[in-house]
Amino acid sequence: MKAWLYSSTKGGLEKNLVYSPDARTPGSPLGNQLLIQVISTSINPADYKVPATSTVFGKVMIAATPASPGMDFCGRVIAVGPDPSAQQFTPGQLVFGCLGMPRQFGTLGEYILATPNQTAPLPLGVDPDPAATIGVAGRSSYQSIVPYISGPGSRVFINGGSGGCGVYGIQIAKLLGCHVTVTCSTRNIQFCRDLGADEVIDYTAQDVLEVLKSQGQVFDHVVDHIGSPEGLYQECHAFLKPGKAFVQVGASSMVTFAHRLIRPSFLGGGCRKYVVLLMKNHNDEFVQIANWIREGKIRVEFDAVYEFEDTVKAFERLCSGRTRGKIVIHVTSPDSEAA
Repeated sequence: MKAWLYSSTKGGLEKNLVYSPDARTPGSPLGNQLLIQVISTSINPADYKVPATSTVFGKVMIAATPASPGMDFCGRVIAVGPDPSAQQFTPGQLVFGCLGMPRQFGTLGEYILATPNQTAPLPLGVDPDPAATIGVAGRSSYQSIVPYISGPGSRVFINGGSGGCGVYGIQIAKLLGCHVTVTCSTRNIQFCRDLGADEVIDYTAQDVLEVLKSQGQVFDHVVDHIGSPEGLYQECHAFLKPGKAFVQVGASSMVTFAHRLIRPSFLGGGCRKYVVLLMKNHNDEFVQIANWIREGKIRVEFDAVYEFEDTVKAFERLCSGRTRGKIVIHVTSPDSEAA
């Protein structure tokens, strides 16, 4: 099969990607596995950050190498394993989902193996490209917001409103009836407002922490996709109500997660519940988000769409930190026949 492969993350995963027209396939499906031909994939910071942070003495530990990056997918079922759970899918059926973590046969290879809990049927009226963005960004936003909202009128602060997760987060929070405050740069202020944000803090022109603290304890929930400013969690008790949660989805460094987790409040740590989001695969969430897209209640914003041969450019764009919405890569044609 065709695939983009890496064996090292030195200097950045994108600098180590090599195209292979005849890479090894993942093999036939066993047990509850599904063999899927990938049509579209979207890439996420975790696709390069996780392999990089799991490299020890130059060896990538998260997956056997050479490996293909990518977790999100929309594709076509080619074959199903013998278990009854796999038999609910049929060859030729269009599906979408997420592999959950980087692995050897990622979605920037033509074929992947997935399981039923990682996969859902593609609803009529939803195209492959939007469906391919749901896996990481859509479900991270869902899981970081929905379980914590008690009802309409809740006030939510989302740190990082214009990235892939932020775009989903704003819209999901608004669907729940929340008042939404976000951060973004000057050029993305109107973009976030158009998505539904009620209040936008321009981090390039304002002191985010001071703006939040000046409002008092008004927020019912906080979602952090950025990890900065540094004191955001330590001082969140000034703007987050007692008993409410601060959910960390992303950060530029794993040090942020560790520092916020282990530093006790009496040594200057945060005084609110700190939750590091560990994304889980739930089919009902896949289906709910896809139906919101089909119904026009959520719109998927694309920063860029690349063809398979331009995968390195796609990762360079992602690593720039300047994306607005999702980056999608076409792996095969929706009309192509499996080899």
